[in-house]
Amino acid sequence: MTRADTRRSTPRRVVAALVGVLALAGAACTSKGPTSNEGSAAGDPTGCLVVPLTTSPEKVDFITELARQFNQKRLEVNGACVFVDPKRRSSGEAMGLLANGWDEGTEGPRPVVWTPAGSAWGAILDQRLSEKGQKAMAGQGTPFMNTPLVIAMPKPMAEALGWPGTPIGWSDILTLARDPAGWAAKGHPEWGPFRLGKTNPNYSTSGLSALVAQNYAAAGKTRDLTSEDLDRAEVQAFDREVESLVVHYGDTTLTFLNNWYRSDQRGAPYAYASAVAVEEKSVIDYNAGNPDGIASPGEEPRPPRIPLVAIYPKEGTLFSDHPFFVLDAPWVRPEQKQAAKLFSDFVQQADNQKKALAYGFRPGNPQVPLADPISLTNGVDPTQPATLLPVPPPAVMGKLLVRWHDQRKGARVLLVLDVSGSMGDPGAGKKTKLDLAKDAALDSLSEFTDDDLVGLRVFSTLLGPDRRATYLDLVPVDRLGTVREQLRTAISNLQPTNGTPLYDVALASYTAAAQGYDTSRINAVVLLTDGLNEDGDPSNDSKQLDTLLATLQAQARGETATPVRLFTIGYGADADQNVLRTLAEAANGAAYNASDPRSIAKVFAQVISNF
Repeated sequence: MTRADTRRSTPRRVVAALVGVLALAGAACTSKGPTSNEGSAAGDPTGCLVVPLTTSPEKVDFITELARQFNQKRLEVNGACVFVDPKRRSSGEAMGLLANGWDEGTEGPRPVVWTPAGSAWGAILDQRLSEKGQKAMAGQGTPFMNTPLVIAMPKPMAEALGWPGTPIGWSDILTLARDPAGWAAKGHPEWGPFRLGKTNPNYSTSGLSALVAQNYAAAGKTRDLTSEDLDRAEVQAFDREVESLVVHYGDTTLTFLNNWYRSDQRGAPYAYASAVAVEEKSVIDYNAGNPDGIASPGEEPRPPRIPLVAIYPKEGTLFSDHPFFVLDAPWVRPEQKQAAKLFSDFVQQADNQKKALAYGFRPGNPQVPLADPISLTNGVDPTQPATLLPVPPPAVMGKLLVRWHDQRKGARVLLVLDVSGSMGDPGAGKKTKLDLAKDAALDSLSEFTDDDLVGLRVFSTLLGPDRRATYLDLVPVDRLGTVREQLRTAISNLQPTNGTPLYDVALASYTAAAQGYDTSRINAVVLLTDGLNEDGDPSNDSKQLDTLLATLQAQARGETATPVRLFTIGYGADADQNVLRTLAEAANGAAYNASDPRSIAKVFAQVISNF
């Protein structure tokens, strides 16, 4: 896809969301849920009518437990037992897959039931389908349970702002951020500057809700937000300043919560972020020692050293209502709709609505009273939020997303691509793994703006004129508007070569990014590799890895003033996913798994959502 722009371009994901947002105030939705039914966490599907269900990640445990209980009832449709099989996928990603074509070869079974985090995603999906001349797929869903958007903060930081006695909001955060003294203005110079975590509103419900809430706050309104409000100079200045606080974006809040928790366990709870916009449920999970809200088998939760508290913005906030949709899609058979209706009725029963509390959610049924864990002892307040904000009109939402693209924090990113010999192995169809990776990297360029700084480094062994180099900087980090075509040409001409000097190149690339650190931008290294470390000296592997980890962990502990994030992509079946995950986590970034080469385009898009 060619993008030889001379101006700031609006990326495809924003255009797609803008088209769909024309019905944002409505309801309905869809999410992802692939992989085979074998070994389903919800039981044994043998001989049953399977109903694939896609759920947003933060409630996968709850939905799986309900599905397990439902499946044990062995209810039947046309003589066949019904089996509901839940899988997780972020709301925005699932919406995009359903709108643009769900490839079962790479994504797994298409869902019959979808329960995203918010009703707005379904409206976006149906509007996008309408623009293509296709019928609506989601329709009107029924809210399943609620959780409000909050600003999560370490308790001592919140107390420094006056919590719990003093109402706190977006305006207070901005006032602190404007102070050149940072946290020193509140008596804590050791905490450094104020750092905010926010997800990408084109992927994440929390990010979308936070964008709406901060614009209401900027306009001084609690309803009737208009396009004219967004044009006001003071509103635009407010937005730019809030975005300037962001440590990085991302497709889900789980990255922030996991990184925050790891920093806490390292004894540096204030080094990663000062506040993150998340759902109330996430605060409860975090304080219970389960930051991603997903309990692994045998996992023993360990509460954080410093708990979080939920700040309910004094200017108002929004609920995520987690609607339940039975999709009206070509692949959904009549008997599956019947089966899905049985499960939909089951989850709405009062006893099951009460179970939402055990998972940190507020029941969607107003007849069910709030109880533990929605309590002050868990860092949340059952009497809040005091003010609920409505979703703005479709035209306003569309303008919000376009403005966010212009107002978001800029990025300084070094793309580091493996061109070792194994990248020439078959990928999919007639394309090699390198061919697919080049396509994904080329496509990702359209997701940056001309004002972002982007460079390209490739690595392998025996590079350069003297065949001694382990990496080559094909395009130095520069303004993308200046080097876009140079990057396209360099990526297009990549060829597979020799070995994989992973540790050496990761350290050199991270060091280079830190040396070129730009305080006004998100500074990051994106490293893609399909193999293990192999630079000809296996005896040196352990020493190299230790040196690399020590460098990454130093900034994660707040020991450096140049917090560069490392985002890794493990590409193909032979990539060392464990090592790549360790490296990314050490640098407060995130690791992405593209073990199936056909998924590389999707994974690359997820990585770029951090910027």
